Amino acid sequence: MAGEDELKLLGMWASPFVLRARLALSFKGLRYEYVEEEIFGNKSELLVKSNPVHKKVPVLIHNGKPICESLTIVQYIDEVYGSTGPSLLPINPYDRSVARFWAAYIDDKVFGSFMTMIRGKTEEEKAEGTKQLFAAAETLEGALKEFSKGKPFFGGDSVGYVDIALGSFVAWVDARDRMSGLKHFDAERTPLLAPWLERFVALEETKAVMPDVEKLVALSKKRQAQADAAAAVVQGNRNG
Repeated sequence: MAGEDELKLLGMWASPFVLRARLALSFKGLRYEYVEEEIFGNKSELLVKSNPVHKKVPVLIHNGKPICESLTIVQYIDEVYGSTGPSLLPINPYDRSVARFWAAYIDDKVFGSFMTMIRGKTEEEKAEGTKQLFAAAETLEGALKEFSKGKPFFGGDSVGYVDIALGSFVAWVDARDRMSGLKHFDAERTPLLAPWLERFVALEETKAVMPDVEKLVALSKKRQAQADAAAAVVQGNRNG
């Protein structure tokens, strides 16, 4: 991009929060430099400098100035590049507040229940996470019906803020579906959300940045094996 308008994104390929930023940039048709970070090892000096509070990705650096947190980045991109590509947030203030509400709900309920499902310490906790994720999907089914007003996306005719907030998790949900044999967004339980998902992942802007599901499955299995090994060591020390 031109020197007076440089965009750089610090990220990690498997992060759904990084994916939000990449989706927003993709739908806006913006060019940027992508820098892959090693977030489980030594973090780069640029990342620590750009996000000294949390030291986490994503970080969008615009003309040398860092913007942190995924939803903040999406809003920033939409505000700065309002005349480029589709508007991600509604123009009407009330509709904007509704969109922000549902994005916050997705972070709280979808991400929260997903993490309980995969990191629960007991099978009961994991089962509760699965139950909560199904419940969140059904709630979002109602939100899609009301918010889209019969159009293809939460944003109406085109992808918007809530679509990106939820769409950033679909690859990970797909990965867990493959591992568990469950279907969290199925046509019977969520007849609007299931085709929404198919429409969303079929878009060229989405396909350009969506992570490979098989790689996510492999990463998930690797992390689970590491967690199991660590738990076994702790249990062994207790028994010893």
